[in-house]
Amino acid sequence: MAVLTTELFDCLQLLLKAPSKDTVRQLCTDSFSAGALESQQLTESTAENLSVSAPEAKQLLTALHTLSRHVMFHNLTTPEQILGVFPDTFHSNLKNLITKILLENSSTWRNEILANQISLPQLVEMDWRVDMKTASDSVSRMAVPTCLVQMKVQDPLCVGSSDSLSSVTMELSRETLDTMLDGLGRIRDQLSAVAGK
Repeated sequence: MAVLTTELFDCLQLLLKAPSKDTVRQLCTDSFSAGALESQQLTESTAENLSVSAPEAKQLLTALHTLSRHVMFHNLTTPEQILGVFPDTFHSNLKNLITKILLENSSTWRNEILANQISLPQLVEMDWRVDMKTASDSVSRMAVPTCLVQMKVQDPLCVGSSDSLSSVTMELSRETLDTMLDGLGRIRDQLSAVAGK
């Protein structure tokens, strides 16, 4: 997580050149997304709206992006918490306006972050069966029971595409199955202990 520096707050002072509060609100909203900092079009329109150079517009967008991500990361949900991030010398009205905008957008941004976070594949379906493996040679005949487990997992990053579901089939001996069930039992116990607290 980026540190909030004096230079960052100096860049935010460029918002004083905005023609209206709606312009500030729009810049705060536009700068939040992950791709905002790479958008040449957003940088150019910001430079034009505020009558600043393109590098200054880029610094401002970076500062807004960093501040909004800081607020989300640290779960700052009250005006007092957000106002406490700003230095005492920061422009009072601008500080209040930015705080209000951050609070207005926080639930939308939180949902966006949750929707885009990386997560592991999720178990959708499981099926199993017990088979007998048989083999023979001239000396003896062998019959070994094995368990076939088929799991369907879904990749949350690919939901809606044909690649989102995949199937995994495992063959387990009795010893391997006992070890797996023992491990799953311990996991269940730990989850119950954590949920009970």
